[in-house]
Amino acid sequence: MSYTLDDKLVVAVASSALFDLGEADLVYREQGLEAYRQYQRDNESVTLGHGVAFPLIRRLLAINPPIQNEPWVEVILLSRNDPDTGLRVLNSIEHYGLPIGRAVFVNGGNPFRYMNAFSAALFLSGHPTDVERAVKRDLPAGRVFPSDFIDNEAEEELRIAFDFDGVVVDDSAEAVFKTGDLKVFQQSETDSAKTPLPAGPLNKFFREIARLQERERQRAEVDASYRPRIRTAIVSARSAPAHERVITTLREWGIQVDEAFFLGGIEKSRVLEVFRPHIFFDDQLVHIEDAKRIAPSVHVPFGVANQPSEKDVEEAQLENESRKGKKRATED
Repeated sequence: MSYTLDDKLVVAVASSALFDLGEADLVYREQGLEAYRQYQRDNESVTLGHGVAFPLIRRLLAINPPIQNEPWVEVILLSRNDPDTGLRVLNSIEHYGLPIGRAVFVNGGNPFRYMNAFSAALFLSGHPTDVERAVKRDLPAGRVFPSDFIDNEAEEELRIAFDFDGVVVDDSAEAVFKTGDLKVFQQSETDSAKTPLPAGPLNKFFREIARLQERERQRAEVDASYRPRIRTAIVSARSAPAHERVITTLREWGIQVDEAFFLGGIEKSRVLEVFRPHIFFDDQLVHIEDAKRIAPSVHVPFGVANQPSEKDVEEAQLENESRKGKKRATED
């Protein structure tokens, strides 16, 4: 009988998210593929440093119960490398003792194509194009950003923070907010307070984390020595009266979060600095830029928050016309 991934939380992670590949990437960008391949071969025995997703992945895998053939969490390496250059990544996984036994190498292809093959609830990568294409295909994906976060490796608790609109749920409410009229948005949310919002890009991962928490609670009931390790938070820019719809939605799904923040425009980093998440998901780069100083942060390029403004489009058109003019002048 073949091994099944049913009833498991499956996270797909690129080597660029799991480890720090900064030096190797610099070789690739400045010297090309062959120099990069030789660099990775020459450094196969040099262990890679922790990447942005490392604190999350290590703690998720540590939650698995002692019976190794019945894990709750599986992590799959989905890498743009080929198997040759990927050997250093596999050696680093072994060095850290991470129980990751499955890997996919696509030699420059799009690794996210294999997410459904492994029933992945999340794909994390440092490659922006891969993440953008995955999200456009309605796949749950996020781009990791370098962080100043220093992990306390002795700490077992895993803290995960989610933005709400455009991450856990879709951006239908955010689209109203983006019109710029706060009163219209608040009235819309008041009128829809008892109507749950549709699922967003990371809804599957959010639900799987909630299910994992329930499994932890059940384990604690039969094992008095076990303490559940996962703690979740919603960190939203919403404020009253728009908060009620968040609660309505979570109730509809039968999910409870441990902490919720309705900040109404206050910088999210102020509460993140206290909550200290091991991963934070948001659909707006402005929040990621602020949060990445204090927490491993993941941008989810979804919806209206990531559509170019009219000003951006106009500037791009002007730049394109300028380039064409310069090219014609050179040809003349």
